[in-house]
Amino acid sequence: MTKKRKIPLRKSVVSGKQFPKKELVRIVRNKEGVVSIDKTGKASGRGAYIGVDIDEAIVAKKKDSLSRVLDVKVDEIFYDELINYVEHLKARQELFKDDE
Repeated sequence: MTKKRKIPLRKSVVSGKQFPKKELVRIVRNKEGVVSIDKTGKASGRGAYIGVDIDEAIVAKKKDSLSRVLDVKVDEIFYDELINYVEHLKARQELFKDDE
């Protein structure tokens, strides 16, 4: 009998819903105050998660959610980069969902 593995859950800062960690995008603020997309999910610093959904990324930009959560001013350029990254991830998920 195999042991069932625990799936770590994280809460999206936009929707407030909990998702498995692999279904979210992590945004991190390091000690210097630089905000970036954490593609590995292991970068050190204060992290915040949003769902892999274009609408969530747009709402995050509109409400400036990441600035509030990470306690640092997040530029519009970063939000545009985040929206593009989420679009890319969503497209990859659609492309490879048949392989699973």
